[in-house]
Amino acid sequence: MQTFFIIAILLLGFLITFQIAKASEYVSILRGEETARKQTNKINGFMLLAFLVLGLTGVYYCNEKLRGKVLGESASVQGVSIDTMLFITIAITGVVFLITQIALFWFAYKYQASDKRKAYYYPHNNKLEVIWTVIPAIALTVLVGFGIFYWFKITSEAPKDAMLVEVTGKQFGWEFRYPGRDGILGKKYFKNIDPANNNPVGQIWDDPANWDDIWFESKPLHLVVNKPVKLVIGSKDVIHDVGLVHFRMKMDAVPGTPTTMWFTPRFTTKQMIEKTGNPRFVFEISCDQLCGKGHTGMRGEIVVETQEEFDRWLASQKPQYYAAFPDKDPTAPQKDSVNAISKTSATTAVTQMKTTN
Repeated sequence: MQTFFIIAILLLGFLITFQIAKASEYVSILRGEETARKQTNKINGFMLLAFLVLGLTGVYYCNEKLRGKVLGESASVQGVSIDTMLFITIAITGVVFLITQIALFWFAYKYQASDKRKAYYYPHNNKLEVIWTVIPAIALTVLVGFGIFYWFKITSEAPKDAMLVEVTGKQFGWEFRYPGRDGILGKKYFKNIDPANNNPVGQIWDDPANWDDIWFESKPLHLVVNKPVKLVIGSKDVIHDVGLVHFRMKMDAVPGTPTTMWFTPRFTTKQMIEKTGNPRFVFEISCDQLCGKGHTGMRGEIVVETQEEFDRWLASQKPQYYAAFPDKDPTAPQKDSVNAISKTSATTAVTQMKTTN
């Protein structure tokens, strides 16, 4: 039913536009085509000037109203430099935008068709061609250079003391894996993926580095404030994109081709709640690449905390190896112990029954 109404509205809009066009044509015939053309030309010239004034006023108003309120301050050290780069880019392109748009609409109004003025034909000017080709080329080269510089900065080798976290995208959610005490992520193989047997990312259990790795999904990703973190990013199915808007980070998650980036969080989640005044504030990890019908719901949370808080949280997590092999878990009750407890309980129960009788 909704589709029917949308189609009906589109058809109605087309018919209204068609009828207005036909009515305008009949009016121009009745008035005389030349008279109608001149009148329309004046109206269009005035409307272009009005659009210029209203448009620039709207741009200024929105900028003042929303400045610093949409995303707020960058929550990563690298993001501060990226914000500066974007500000410079917007400043340069903004000046060009103002000059060209004001000239475009003012000229359309001032030099509209007139019987008292003849159009001047100006075919070519080498000096102007060089100016408006060379200057934009230099400006764009500088901007691209800044972009490449910061790109290599976040994709280069992370500091030696950086945390390591594996982020895997799938339709439609995120999976995270932390290395254990050894600081090494164990090897994995896509053919080993077997969620039914507690191996959701295909870890190779023969690799000892996998025995202390911690895996989870649908839970917040925990990071440490003022400590670099390196993300190793991949995908199980289609291309996704790790979007960390508060940290100003973004990287594709490609099946079969791991990508990496690193950054340093500046503020904890608690500090951001105080800064924004929003008690429900959370750092978000989103998918920034259209990946299917559930794309808009592919979101996760990130908790940034102190080293002490992170250590307590990490200590409460169990390696995925113990989920796959419960009998290897040293904290789980052993079978012999369970059998002994059962036998003792049974003996106690029989003794109590005999005493009662």
